[in-house]
Amino acid sequence: MNAEIIAVGSELLLGQIVNTNARFLSQQLAGLGIDVYYHTVVGDNPGRLKAAIEHAEMRSEIIIFTGGLGPTKDDLTKETIAKHLGKGLVMDESALTSIELFFKRTNRVMTENNRKQALVLEGSQILANDHGMAPGMVLETGGHIYMLLPGPPKEMEPMFLNYGGQALSAKTGSNEKIVSRVLRFFGIGEAALETEIMDIIEAQSNPTVAPLAGDGEVNLRLTAKHLNENNAHMMLDDVEKRINQRVGEFLYGYDNTSLLQELMNALKERKLTVTAAESLTGGLFQQELTTISGASSVFKGGVVCYSNEIKQQILQVTQDTLEKHGAVSEQCAKELAENAARIFAADIGISFTGVAGPEELEGKPVGTVYIGMAIKGSSTMVEKITLSGTRNAIRNRSVKYGCYFLLKNLKESQNAK
Repeated sequence: MNAEIIAVGSELLLGQIVNTNARFLSQQLAGLGIDVYYHTVVGDNPGRLKAAIEHAEMRSEIIIFTGGLGPTKDDLTKETIAKHLGKGLVMDESALTSIELFFKRTNRVMTENNRKQALVLEGSQILANDHGMAPGMVLETGGHIYMLLPGPPKEMEPMFLNYGGQALSAKTGSNEKIVSRVLRFFGIGEAALETEIMDIIEAQSNPTVAPLAGDGEVNLRLTAKHLNENNAHMMLDDVEKRINQRVGEFLYGYDNTSLLQELMNALKERKLTVTAAESLTGGLFQQELTTISGASSVFKGGVVCYSNEIKQQILQVTQDTLEKHGAVSEQCAKELAENAARIFAADIGISFTGVAGPEELEGKPVGTVYIGMAIKGSSTMVEKITLSGTRNAIRNRSVKYGCYFLLKNLKESQNAK
């Protein structure tokens, strides 16, 4: 069966909040074997919501609504749906009792409009709200299944997991499973990767292979459908094997991981520590690394060395190197990485120096980047890359390349043992 998700709320259209509900529900519905073909967002307007419902009914059998179940005047989802379907709204006594108890527990006065949250579509199956007040509901009528869920994710997600998914499974009677896997690549362009596997993409049916937009990366989503979930995973394994035979050297991870997360995993697994000397990136590598839980076990500390004085005084880059080769050079990147590792007593020192723009520096064009890597037990390596884009884009991509190069070297050294 096909589903459409309609998110109701003007705050979504204004960009005040992000529609994470649609992503969550799409993932959950895939696991139930339900295809989601459309996401719709509509403001708190009964006329436009009615039009969205009519449009959805022409192309989807299951319509799931999030938001608009609250106590205020602009919460009009169930009223609009009730009028459209010719159904009445009735008071759900269990929901009303739950709302009254909530106000008693919090020692607050319950206003009359809060009773509105306990109104439900007559004849609907009620979905209890264990983390809020407004209940959800499911109604099957006229060849369609309508599901109404609250907007706040902290209420909507547990409601669907505990009650909504089971209700849909019972009504659809479908046992087919949809399993997806995202392959994450770095170091190869989107066009180059697509060229390498074009015949696989063109011949796709089940599993499907879909390129996904990535922030400086290339991602592929593989999706298989089968009555048996294990068989679906085997189908994904087969197509992934064929893809990896061609571009596997650029594959670094799966699903929701990141280059930084994979680097963190590799460092923890090998019990290695890292430090950083950052000129070009201004501390971005260290900032991103320390957003990940457990960073303290691998990260010793680092230095932001924008000026040549700090490069010399703190990181002990020689005056001879700066005068002969400049701060944006292979020699400077090498000394920064080696000296940082020594000063912080870390297993790995990584350095970033280059030209982020908007103007050239030391006669070198914007986008010139040197990344130094001093890894204990190995010779120091310096990678030179040339990037394009805005100042921030160059800085962000430099950090990703630093993670990628470190990961690649750690894996190669592991394989060599």
